[in-house]
Amino acid sequence: MFNDPGLARVTRPVHRESRTLVFLGALALIAVVYIGREVFVPVALAVLLSFVLSPVLLVLRRLRIPRTLGVAGVVMLTFIGLLALGAVVATQVGQLASDLPHYQANVRDKIRDLKSTASGSATMERVAGMLQDLSSELDRPDPQPKLQLDAAAAVQRPIPVEIRAPELGTLAMLRSLGEPLLHPLATTGIIFIFLIFILLQREDLRNRFIRLAGAHDIQRTTAALDDAGARLSRFLLTQVVLNAGFGCVIGLGLGLIGVPSAMLWGLLAAVLRFVPYIGAIIAALLPSALALAVDPGWSMVLWCIVLFAVVEPVVGHIIEPLLYGRSTGLSPVAVIASATFWTWLWGPIGLVLATPLTLCLVVLGRHVDQLEFLDVMLGDSPPLSAPELFYQRMLAGDPVEASGTAEDFLKDHALCAYVDEVALPALRLAQADFERGALDLERIERIRLSVQELVYTLGPGEDEAVAATESTPTADRPILCIGARTGLDEAAAMLAAMVLGANGLTAQVEGPSRLQRASLISLDATQAAMILVSAMDSNSTALLRYAVRRLRRRLPHAVILLGAWGLSDDRSLRNSLEEHGDPVSARMCDALSAARRLVPPSPPDKTLPRLERSAAAS
Repeated sequence: MFNDPGLARVTRPVHRESRTLVFLGALALIAVVYIGREVFVPVALAVLLSFVLSPVLLVLRRLRIPRTLGVAGVVMLTFIGLLALGAVVATQVGQLASDLPHYQANVRDKIRDLKSTASGSATMERVAGMLQDLSSELDRPDPQPKLQLDAAAAVQRPIPVEIRAPELGTLAMLRSLGEPLLHPLATTGIIFIFLIFILLQREDLRNRFIRLAGAHDIQRTTAALDDAGARLSRFLLTQVVLNAGFGCVIGLGLGLIGVPSAMLWGLLAAVLRFVPYIGAIIAALLPSALALAVDPGWSMVLWCIVLFAVVEPVVGHIIEPLLYGRSTGLSPVAVIASATFWTWLWGPIGLVLATPLTLCLVVLGRHVDQLEFLDVMLGDSPPLSAPELFYQRMLAGDPVEASGTAEDFLKDHALCAYVDEVALPALRLAQADFERGALDLERIERIRLSVQELVYTLGPGEDEAVAATESTPTADRPILCIGARTGLDEAAAMLAAMVLGANGLTAQVEGPSRLQRASLISLDATQAAMILVSAMDSNSTALLRYAVRRLRRRLPHAVILLGAWGLSDDRSLRNSLEEHGDPVSARMCDALSAARRLVPPSPPDKTLPRLERSAAAS
């Protein structure tokens, strides 16, 4: 739901001292939130309630209702609704407590049934006997020495003294009844006081946050916060309505089944469904246990299980994706980790608030640069882009994961599109590291070998290659793809040869050594239909000009195509290359089109099915 495409942020180096300060600051913040949980829990509840009620207030503002009157009315209705729910819960709990003694007979009968069922099994009998022996051993008192018994018998038993408390007066009785209710009422009062001020001062609080988060770019920060607030409000309101509907369906279903206090269990199911993964399971266990005690048979228990087993998947896998989209923006690991963290920090209320609070942090991380780490740690967006992942896997010498990602990409796109959007940008990242001295020749060789393995995996097999060669009129004169200087240039040449070969053009790869004088002497114009010079240099055109000059000195009439893969964003450098008359391509799809113009492709009816698909898609 919150996965919006955007420009990648530039990462900046962080000093070790800064990381230490950030870590210590995070620990201090956690300690403050833990110590002050009596205050922060009501504030968090008030903030979440403000997100839920903000769409309602926007509707009232469109109806020309004054802000103060609208806030007072919405907060009052919310307070009355919560009081009504509390009254229902108290009534249901009292009724359930008074009815529980009547269900003891059913429980005893089911225990007898289970014992009779287990009595026919020798294994169950041994286990039951062992447990009974252990219980009697634990209950047996420790033997005392004889001397201690004699000494104890000699001591005269003390006279028992009974202390009776005086009868409570009216004020003391009222105090004893009111003290347990004082803390919940005080917490509720704090929540609604904060809620009123947050709703009344919503714009002022937003402006103060803008001042802290991004006053240097007010337009961008305001747009980001407005968008984040609208999305959070819509999500939380939808979640409240959906969970309330889930609770109503469960309560109605339990009432039809005959489970006592069905409204209580429906309300509990609505609240527990805010707990990820296990909330619905916990909500199903309690009414099922009650049904086990109420019903003399087993049908009520089975119907309870069936009710939850049907309603929860329908809501979770059908209705929620339709309302929220494909994802809420949280990774599964983040959901579990946040539930554990907030439960440890704030107890059961933290478990209920874990997902909404974590979602708020992720949305802030996606819109505020200073909090970007929250999105990286907790969000479900890929931590590395496709080119970054490709580059990382090539550096690690492990092209297997890159091959799997490429095969998924090629299900909907052409091979040259994969090279243009993933592989070449990854090689540009490597070239940038090489130019600033962060990538040595050993790692470049590892990247070259990894790309070679990837090309072998993605390219046509031996049978397809033989068939393509036989159907290509230029089989005796292939396109020669030469890397200009480094292994990165040769890796790009391998990718070019793969794309050309997949589209019916025979291609051959040569390393930078082919441009040396001794190798150029053996090169004949009749050996290649076209020469593609591949270079990843992003700073200048000198390398390509040097390679073309050497090739022209040996083959003055050869067809040469320049693959300037590092100059995709620099139009001036591309123009300077094109002034010399040789065609220049900065993208692989453009190079494929240029090669088709310069070298006739195979007849369409003789092209292999896989190659036809690639050519048509490109």
